[in-house]
Amino acid sequence: MTTSSSPRIAVLYATAQGSTRDIAEFLCDNLVARGATAALHDIAHAPDLSTIDTVVIGSAIHDMDLLPEATAYLRHNLNTLAGKDVWLFSVGLGPALRGPLGRWAGRQVPRKIAAVLGMLHPHDYIPFAGRYEREGVSWRARTMYRMLGGARYGDLRDWQAVREWSTRIGDALALPHAPASVVQP
Repeated sequence: MTTSSSPRIAVLYATAQGSTRDIAEFLCDNLVARGATAALHDIAHAPDLSTIDTVVIGSAIHDMDLLPEATAYLRHNLNTLAGKDVWLFSVGLGPALRGPLGRWAGRQVPRKIAAVLGMLHPHDYIPFAGRYEREGVSWRARTMYRMLGGARYGDLRDWQAVREWSTRIGDALALPHAPASVVQP
């Protein structure tokens, strides 16, 4: 008789204001609900990857780049990650932009992130929207946000898109489907 163990997954995140952590937590919970052995870690406290099969990594985007701790982790662990099934996501404003110019801008992968993707070759990369609060945002940044089709402030996360990506990961890992009501954002 053959026994198959559940995939061992590390879900790592680098966050600035919590949106990325929330998405990473949702992904981890969803994968556990589907039968994976998954653990959530701040990227600064990432586990030893020698016992990990799949790595899901998320980072907030600031100044059109992943957070410095995420970029440093990826560069430092590039050889180890090359032998793993890696999934990468980012959290920023791009997916929340509307209108022709905003949708175009939202589809662009920033040059620094494209360089990381070229080195890492993840199974998949997806950008998600996060939270964007008006407080502390300069007049110039608010104007640019509006010009690019930013319609509102607050929680801009699309939990259905996060759920669909989590389903793609689970399906790629051949995990059983969890009951629909198990994981809710």
